[in-house]
Amino acid sequence: TSIGDYAFVFCSGLTSITIGNSVTSIGEGAFGGCTGLTSITIGNSVTSIGEGAFGGCTGLTSVTIPNSVNSIGSEAFIGCTGLTSITFPNSFTGIREKAFSVCPSLKHITVMSTRPEKYSCDGEVFDAAAVETATLHVPAGCKKAYENCEPWSDFGTIIDDATTE
Repeated sequence: TSIGDYAFVFCSGLTSITIGNSVTSIGEGAFGGCTGLTSITIGNSVTSIGEGAFGGCTGLTSVTIPNSVNSIGSEAFIGCTGLTSITFPNSFTGIREKAFSVCPSLKHITVMSTRPEKYSCDGEVFDAAAVETATLHVPAGCKKAYENCEPWSDFGTIIDDATTE
């Protein structure tokens, strides 16, 4: 039901993973440093992604967080330099500090909640990430709310074109 701490750390030959629906948590550093990892599918039963779980996965280009995930640990995706897109579900409630720091290739972030304050974000979630040049996609009619809420207000472009769940 869980992927243990550091279970696959530094498995550079690992290119793709599918985390089944029986798994509820991804442990600390579980896939950290898996530089060859280009594709992840996170099952709909995962409720938490641990600290540094995918840190340093430089080959990873996109991440879709399933509705079941309640929180993302600190530095969970830090140093994912190839990461260009992220999708956060409506049900999501918390992102810990530096979860997406040092992700300079970010271009598109999609959030599904009509209430930006619902996403509880600790400090510097997107530190040293390309948010000034990235586009934040929010649900129709929610642009103003996101423009007035940290860290979302840091994005260079905010477009209200996301389809809510």
